[in-house]
Amino acid sequence: MHVHGELWTLKEFFVLPNEYIYWSVQIVMYPFMTGLVAGAFVLSSLYHVFGIKQLKDMARFALVFSFALLPVAMVPLQMHLQQPQRGIEVFMTPHFTSAIAAFGIVFSTYGAIVASEIWFVYRKYIVEMALSLRKKMDKTLSEKVLHLVYTVLTLGAYDISEEALHKDEKAVKVLAGIGIPVACFLHGYAGFIFGSVKANALWMTPLMPVIFIMSAVVSGIALCILTYTITMEIKKFRATRSKSSYALYQSKEEIKGVELHEIRMTSKYLVFFMIFAISLELLDLIFRGYTAVKTWDILRSVIYGRDFTDIFVLQYGVGNLLPFILFLIPGLTVRRSAVASILVLFGVFMMRWNVVIGGQSFSLTFDGYMHYVMPIIPTSIETFKEGLGGVLTVAALPFILFWILSKIFPVFGFEKTAH
Repeated sequence: MHVHGELWTLKEFFVLPNEYIYWSVQIVMYPFMTGLVAGAFVLSSLYHVFGIKQLKDMARFALVFSFALLPVAMVPLQMHLQQPQRGIEVFMTPHFTSAIAAFGIVFSTYGAIVASEIWFVYRKYIVEMALSLRKKMDKTLSEKVLHLVYTVLTLGAYDISEEALHKDEKAVKVLAGIGIPVACFLHGYAGFIFGSVKANALWMTPLMPVIFIMSAVVSGIALCILTYTITMEIKKFRATRSKSSYALYQSKEEIKGVELHEIRMTSKYLVFFMIFAISLELLDLIFRGYTAVKTWDILRSVIYGRDFTDIFVLQYGVGNLLPFILFLIPGLTVRRSAVASILVLFGVFMMRWNVVIGGQSFSLTFDGYMHYVMPIIPTSIETFKEGLGGVLTVAALPFILFWILSKIFPVFGFEKTAH
């Protein structure tokens, strides 16, 4: 029976016999996915709380996408656990004496806030759909299912008068306002888990939760831009086909105009948050070098030596500087914003990778190193879960959930399709 971590750890020089890279790529995916949830929600709140009208379409899109990402945030942990059936205990016995147990309370609260906000945003549409499907006599099977779904979702509240809708708007604003600190706490605690590990020289910094929150907002907005672009491109393709129902209310040119306007507005906020995220990461690096505690020698050999390419070339160069330049060049196009968003996501992923994997790459003897070799071709269920197969599974799930949710909560032009 092999030790967990033995299959993907290479040792070099003086490393203790019981030392392995226990936290693999799934623990990289975990803060990455929770970050996307928080980032997408913060983007939607820019419209609901701060009243930035230009982001109305993107806000609705980001809200539904945040809800699709939410269940997937737990999947990397479940895949990493040796006893995944015990994962539910975090939710069944939550308490604040453990960071991971407190997650149960925060996650449940956040899930309830996002679900409630979506309900208030779409309540008018849900009621209209439930009533129109009820009147229809010869319903198809899919219409029968939708009728049942919408009837249940009304929760018996059929009042869609001006006064009732005004109350809905107020409720959305309150929920979005409460949701911002909860979303930040949801992701900040992932940084807190790493930052509070006293035994690890790379992780032990009070700035860790703040760095995680800022990069989370950046990654969430970048993913929303990318997914929004892909969805709008599909709409454009459908609009060119005359039989499409989309062509009834929007032409290809109209969709293109809406798409470009939304993306340019959202990109401005992405650049704003990127400046904060990069500044905090560099501040942490400068602070470590200046204070130069006794562990700095081994840290310096990892940061400026072994992980130089991962940190300075891939994370800062390709993932931060390059997209920053692409966004700032005048005349931003949809294609350029999509490429820049992919690079931003790659940069945030590399930041998580360098924290999780880089933090385990040196031995507690301070005289040895460990290398993580991610399993590409699975040879067992463990190498599938902790390798490329597991990463692709986690990455694909939110898009499948978003596709299902968008069938119930349309993210574009539902004011027009509701009648």
